[in-house]
Amino acid sequence: MGVVAKRLSRALWSAAFSSSACASTISRALSTCIQSKNCPYNQSLFASAWSATQRRGVKSRGSDLKPGNVIEKKGRIYQVVKAQHTTQGRGGAIIQVELRDVDSGSKSNERIRTDETVEKVFVREKSFTYLYTDEETGNIVLMEPETYEQLDVPKHLFGECYVYLQDDMEVHVQLYDERAMSASIPKRVTCTVVESEIPMRASATPQYKKVLLDNGLTVQVPKHVVEGDRIIVNTTNHSYVSR
Repeated sequence: MGVVAKRLSRALWSAAFSSSACASTISRALSTCIQSKNCPYNQSLFASAWSATQRRGVKSRGSDLKPGNVIEKKGRIYQVVKAQHTTQGRGGAIIQVELRDVDSGSKSNERIRTDETVEKVFVREKSFTYLYTDEETGNIVLMEPETYEQLDVPKHLFGECYVYLQDDMEVHVQLYDERAMSASIPKRVTCTVVESEIPMRASATPQYKKVLLDNGLTVQVPKHVVEGDRIIVNTTNHSYVSR
C-alpha cells in the first residue's frame, strides 16, 4: 500500500504544476490504487464513478428547480412534481413546489425562496423490459436486459401510463441509490381497437368517434377506424396518431 500511496502523492504534486497533464495523471494513479488488492478504497466510493457522483450531489438555488429534479431536504429524498414561480410583494420571489417523498410516495406543497440553497441529488436512468404486473402487490415487475435481474417498481411511478404496458416493452426508470424514482414508457404505443361506435351521418367537417382499446382506454379516432384495427396512440395525452 505504501508504494500505491507514493504513486498517488507524486501524481497529485505533478498535476499541481502541470495543468495539461492533470486529468490523465490523476486518472492513472487512481486506477492503480483501485486495482490494488490492498487499496482501502477498493469496493468503496472510488470503486465506482457512479457511486461517487451519486453520493456527492450539488448545491443549487431554489430558482433553478424544475419538475423532475430530485432534492434532499431534512434528511429525506424528494422529487419535484410541479414548480411555479410567484412574487410576494416585499417578501421577494418564491417558488411554489409540489414534492413527492420517494420512500412514502406522499406529496406535499412547500414554498422555497428563489435565493435559497437546495441540494440536488444526481439520479441515473436505465432501460428495462416489462415482464408482468404482480396482482398481489400491485407492483410492476421489470427485467434488466443485460443481467436479467428483476426490479419491482410501484405502479404509481408510471402514473396513468401504466395501462399502456405491454409484454417486452422497453421502459425507462430513474434510479437513486438503486431505488426507483420515476418510470416512463414510449411516447407512442400501438394498441388494438376492440369496440367501435357507429359514426354519425356524413358531413363536410371531419368526424371523430369513440373506440375502446385493448387496454381499456377510450380514445377519439377518425370515423374510418374500425374494430380490429391497430392504431398508434400518443401516451402523453391519449390521442390518436395514425393507423
